[in-house]
Amino acid sequence: MIALGVNVDHVATIRQARYRSGPGGSSGYGEPDVLPAAIAAVRGGADCITMHLREDRRHVVDRDVEVVRRACGVKFNLEMAGTEEMCRIALAIKADQVTLVPEGRQEVTTEGG
Repeated sequence: MIALGVNVDHVATIRQARYRSGPGGSSGYGEPDVLPAAIAAVRGGADCITMHLREDRRHVVDRDVEVVRRACGVKFNLEMAGTEEMCRIALAIKADQVTLVPEGRQEVTTEGG
């Protein structure tokens, strides 16, 4: 049973806001990086990390999901739309749990999950 799950999406939201407005637009890389945040959460007692990989990759990007999944060693919950592409990703990373979240194209963060 999961006692403490931590969602690290907002770290990626901050990163993307910084780089979207900077030179070159949004690449999905830079600071702050979600990996140190996820590792800190695990060290602080989290036994599950949650990330929402949106279809438009506006916050979390594929690289984030891959490195956090490999590095953290705790249960991994992937929040995602119920599409074939997202199902392939969830299977490829071997997510321990999947949470289906409807995505509104105009929302800044998930509002109605």
